[in-house]
Amino acid sequence: MGAGPSQSEGDVNQSPLRKQWQDQHLDQTTRSLLARDSAAFLHQSVSTPCLSAIARAEGIWIEDTAGRRYMDFHGNNVHHVGYAHPHVIAAIKQQLDTLSFAPRRFASERAVELAEALGARFKALTGCAGKVLFTTGGSDAVEVAIKLARIATGRFKTLSFWDSFHGAGFGASSVGGESLFRSGRAVGPLLPGTEHVAPFGCYRCPYGHAVDDHGQPRLDQCQLSCAAMVRYVLEREGDVAAVIAEPARAVPFIPPPGYWQAVRAACHAHGTLLIFDEIPTGLGKTGRFFAAEHDDAAPDIVVLGKALGGGVLPIAACIARADLDVAAAYAFGHYTHEKNPVTAAAALATLEVIERERLVENAARVGSYALERLQEMKQRHPVIGDVRGRGLLLGLELVSDRAAKTPAPDAAERVLYAALSRGLSFKTTMGNVLTLTPPLITTREQMGQALDILDECLSESGRANGR
Repeated sequence: MGAGPSQSEGDVNQSPLRKQWQDQHLDQTTRSLLARDSAAFLHQSVSTPCLSAIARAEGIWIEDTAGRRYMDFHGNNVHHVGYAHPHVIAAIKQQLDTLSFAPRRFASERAVELAEALGARFKALTGCAGKVLFTTGGSDAVEVAIKLARIATGRFKTLSFWDSFHGAGFGASSVGGESLFRSGRAVGPLLPGTEHVAPFGCYRCPYGHAVDDHGQPRLDQCQLSCAAMVRYVLEREGDVAAVIAEPARAVPFIPPPGYWQAVRAACHAHGTLLIFDEIPTGLGKTGRFFAAEHDDAAPDIVVLGKALGGGVLPIAACIARADLDVAAAYAFGHYTHEKNPVTAAAALATLEVIERERLVENAARVGSYALERLQEMKQRHPVIGDVRGRGLLLGLELVSDRAAKTPAPDAAERVLYAALSRGLSFKTTMGNVLTLTPPLITTREQMGQALDILDECLSESGRANGR
């Protein structure tokens, strides 16, 4: 998703290659269910109509209604501990038998335990005690963070980045930078004061700076122009409440060395809070519990979601410095399931699995192996213009001309459907980027199998183009 190549995700949802894949792989039972789904749900890009229908999900695998299995290297980033992890399922069942709901005015021990656990993780990241509010989705948690920043600073403006995604609510869409969620005849005016600047993205630097032969930024030349622009805007505006950003862009793009330290310093100098949206990148995805740990920059507020519910239940969290607890007179995060013991139990079990099974370390180890393999594949496949990532947040940008960096969205789509036919599911972003976000439980062997499939599909695409 995001700006860039001309082919939008909505177009991909209706593309000839998608229809061809469905014609070859869907049986009548699946087609009937898809027809019912299409008739029952409002249609929107990247959602409905659906590609196929799912019958089972376990570990790194999903299985469709025809019995075909796929390694799920997409999963909307909810499946960090794998699908249907027995410890998470058991914790949910036990909590259902004990206490299934808690009205907001009553404390719930499971919710308190979860808040304490996340507060401790926040303190390990920032050195500051953290306090928490829970919501049922990441978009709502982002809204809480925005409101809290406004109240705590007495300001209403935010600074965020084009091409970012922070949720589908009006506030989250306003600070987000994807046209898919900001445009359209019915959207109308978004939240006032939501300023945007170009994001970091060294391979396609919006400020026109080149990278070296290994795809690394030439810091002696660019002087972190991307970070300097953030400081420039904060200086000129003078009253920005918060900078809101993904510490590592889920496209993915990895920040250049020193970027977040520079932005953190700029925020501190101008009384601006730094909010990190770690919904796709947190809980170990990048080989650290928080992606921000890679860059030694302490945020004031962190938002978590998606995988926090163990790939089973929806729960998100806004974690803030304890000294930002200044809004007791307002109801800015007033959600019915704010302290739901069942969703809290699922999240606690998820944290336990991540720690007991050393999944953060596994993500770092398997991700390092994957990046080595992908770099080797780049040497053999001219269509790969760039390889980037951290941990199990991985991306390959496909181009038709390496020197010109011409996007190749048709190649990306062909590779996607060829991979699906071989049992590997992943995401395409910005039209021409293959984004792989496998579960943290993925073994080196499984990663090797997935990359073998990807290698074969890239070769097939190359042959089709005479390369």
